[in-house]
Amino acid sequence: MWTDKQRGIRVSQAELLCTNSCGYYGNPAWQGCCSKCWRERNRQEETKRQETSQSSDGGSLSFYKFEEKKSIEKGSRVNTVRRLFWGGPSSPKPKESTESHSNSMKAFQGLEPGDFTGFLKILRSPPSQRLQSRCTAFLNTIEAYHDLPVQKQSDLVQDFYQNMAAYFSFPESQVLQMMEHIEKLMMTRLHKWVFCHDSVDDEQKDLALQRRIRSLNWVTPQMLSVPFPDEITLITKDPYLPAITAIIEMDAKRAPQDKLACVIKCSQHVFEALSTSNSEPANADDFLSGLIYVVLKANPPRLHSNMQYVIRFGLPHSLMAGESGYYFTNLSCAVAFIEKLDGSALNLSQEEFDDYMASRAPSGQRAAERQRGAQSTQHILDELKVRQQQLDQGANDFQAELQQWVREVNTKVDEAQLRSGFIQKDLRAHCGLAQSASSPGPVSGATHPPEDLRAYYGLAQSSSSQGPVSGGQQEEGVAKLI
Repeated sequence: MWTDKQRGIRVSQAELLCTNSCGYYGNPAWQGCCSKCWRERNRQEETKRQETSQSSDGGSLSFYKFEEKKSIEKGSRVNTVRRLFWGGPSSPKPKESTESHSNSMKAFQGLEPGDFTGFLKILRSPPSQRLQSRCTAFLNTIEAYHDLPVQKQSDLVQDFYQNMAAYFSFPESQVLQMMEHIEKLMMTRLHKWVFCHDSVDDEQKDLALQRRIRSLNWVTPQMLSVPFPDEITLITKDPYLPAITAIIEMDAKRAPQDKLACVIKCSQHVFEALSTSNSEPANADDFLSGLIYVVLKANPPRLHSNMQYVIRFGLPHSLMAGESGYYFTNLSCAVAFIEKLDGSALNLSQEEFDDYMASRAPSGQRAAERQRGAQSTQHILDELKVRQQQLDQGANDFQAELQQWVREVNTKVDEAQLRSGFIQKDLRAHCGLAQSASSPGPVSGATHPPEDLRAYYGLAQSSSSQGPVSGGQQEEGVAKLI
């Protein structure tokens, strides 16, 4: 085990929180801020830029007018989207009966957690027509304005979440549950329009991150101080394999909460692997090291795009607090660590790190790694050989048992056929004697069958006293023989 080694990665709980000390989890993508503080900072910076542009000198007046016109056009498009969905300040709002709204709220409130199918059924019912119309209108407007910058689309979706949360007059826990259904409904349909948008360079960053992870395929669990079993008898027994599978599945999901569910599942498997590989309880340092190892081994497809998609269009409370927020923050830290990984983080000198990156491992370490690899491969081959021998022995034993069973069956069939021939012969002789006894007068040379045979046939009768044997009696005797 590697519990006695110095940990190369250290992280404290305070380092995961927002740099503004708001108490929520921060994210490296937001410069250490939570989503709420990050959006507030962006609004303040946008206001400062506008004030600076307005106070610029006359030489840049024409350029300022051009930028102002461009900004007005963008703002007009965004306001048009909001007006199409929410309506203008003077537009009449559709009236919804109190009884219909109450019935709809009761139905939503009675939903079980995670019952998305039940949510869709209630949403299609007549009492929920207004809510359904809002969702449909927003989906149509976003699809119509899909060429907007992805940040503008993100702002519109977050505004939509905020307004929808105010629609439900439930306790906070039930409102969060309803918002998860709303998010899954909206983003499952909008995924193709907003994921990896053309207005950002997510695709290029995905390729760069994949190349970076691929160049670090030589990193071992020991270099990251990840608790790992001393020996792995088979490749399928890698304790981190379920976590690797879970993080790869993230790209196949469309809703942000489903992608977060893959991150949670991956993190839970990491903790399980740590508990089986280490006698000591896992801590935050071990977890982050294990998560980095999983990301390096999995090299998940479009990892940057998936994380940005969750950041832009996921529910704020899912990223700022709770289990999902903690695990996603650690995943963001793991990606940031991989992007800035150097020799000191792996307890290597810069020369050794450069040799590894150039696929030239140091001679001593290279020989040791080759020896360990050869030993591990030989151990696996020996175990496979033993299993093959056991399998062959089992197949031979089964074949022998099968042949023995066939011989026994053939013997019993032969005995049955022989016994059947004797019975048929005795039956024919008995039938002849019975016919002779029924004819008038003595029959010379006629003899009666033995008493035991007549009793076996059920025909122990005296031909002189009881008369001839009837056809029914003969059939009964034959039936008994058979």
